[in-house]
Amino acid sequence: MTREEFDEYCRGLPHTTHVVQWGNASVWKIGGKVFTVGGWNEDEAAFCVSFKTSDTSFEILSEQPGCRPAPYLASRGMKWIQRTGKKTLSDADLKDYLAESYRIVGTGLTKKLQGELGFLDQEMKA
Repeated sequence: MTREEFDEYCRGLPHTTHVVQWGNASVWKIGGKVFTVGGWNEDEAAFCVSFKTSDTSFEILSEQPGCRPAPYLASRGMKWIQRTGKKTLSDADLKDYLAESYRIVGTGLTKKLQGELGFLDQEMKA
């Protein structure tokens, strides 16, 4: 997945916002909360994507080739994974994890903010 494809996919999720920060990383948010970060990894020449996961997905993906606990975030106890290559997660699988990260972060917003964003309506349809 290229940065352009990553940004296009995230832009298609309802009520997302985008900023470029943290050393030119592409940061996507829902309700002001980060659900994914895409950028170049200093150690590798590939576009890397970090995303929030469930506890179970974190345990499984942490041990898979092409994935690792996300630098900085996972070291602070957060359940974030960084995909560094396609060895385990295809682009289609990555999109599924990005959608789940979006959902996890969205459901963590206040009910008021979820209502303002129409997130509660989205959850009912899912």
